Amino acid sequence: MNSSNIIPIINLDYQKTRYIDDQADAIRKACEGTGFFIVSNHGVDQRLIDSCLKSALQFFQQPLSKKQHASKKTPQSPYGFSYLGEERLARSRGNYSPPDLKESFSMGPVEPRTVRKERSESAFTQVPNVWPYSPHDFRANFENYYRAMACLSEALMRRFAIALKLPTDFFAPFISNPISALRANYYPLLTSKPARGQLRAGAHSDYGTLTVVAQSGELEGLEIQDRNGTWIPVRSRSSDLVINVGDLLARWTNDRWKSSLHRVVIPDQGTLINPAKPRLSLAYFHQPNWDAKIRCLPSCLQEGQRPIYNDVISGQYLMEKFHSTVKE
Repeated sequence: MNSSNIIPIINLDYQKTRYIDDQADAIRKACEGTGFFIVSNHGVDQRLIDSCLKSALQFFQQPLSKKQHASKKTPQSPYGFSYLGEERLARSRGNYSPPDLKESFSMGPVEPRTVRKERSESAFTQVPNVWPYSPHDFRANFENYYRAMACLSEALMRRFAIALKLPTDFFAPFISNPISALRANYYPLLTSKPARGQLRAGAHSDYGTLTVVAQSGELEGLEIQDRNGTWIPVRSRSSDLVINVGDLLARWTNDRWKSSLHRVVIPDQGTLINPAKPRLSLAYFHQPNWDAKIRCLPSCLQEGQRPIYNDVISGQYLMEKFHSTVKE
């Protein structure tokens, strides 16, 4: 199946092509379908995207001894460099899987978030970002890209509100002090056959409200599962960004909007020596304020219907999901 048939491309340049209400309607249809869509003319400078991708690639292609300078403070910390095989994303869904064949680098808010919480929670989200010594422009590029993604996410959340027939600023109090994260994922060249069932990233859903993904070129590997259980490849132009719904938005909407399973597979998996090319992506995970309470929107309940999910606290939900993927 051609992914372009079910994953729409939505033009955000409303001043020239579409009004915001039209965009919101297209977003609603996409979120009720697969939970994925692609945005073009999104306003993020292509030079900024390219610079961040370039810095990430330069970082990952360094010897391990240099990458280790930016290692996470503790195994349970979300920020810093993660080794090949350190994470198993499928475990966030309670599924066993071999280690994921990827390295990653993650950063949190540029300005530290300070909220009252227990010590274990503070150790998770209030740890400082860790930065590599090289490349020299790595930190600046990542912080600038993080800020651009924060602005884009706020714009999308306003459109989400319109799509749900809510006031445009409905989500604003929930995302006034977000604990979002930016992660660069690097899937290196494979020189040996993977273990049975081993993927570059195991099947999982994202934990927050939405995710914004930039891919380096039209590389294969990212797949989503549709409502019939079929895996469908997601391809996008390097100038476009892939958006998907996260778990918290699905909870808000009582699963009216879909937080779809997705994964990164290994092309040419049947060969003894796997020739799959390296793959690089930037994923911005938009996460509401730590203490935001996520409960089903009354407008997403039909008469006599009960919420599918219990209420959750944004930060606690994020921490529990993350820790499930790195535990032994």
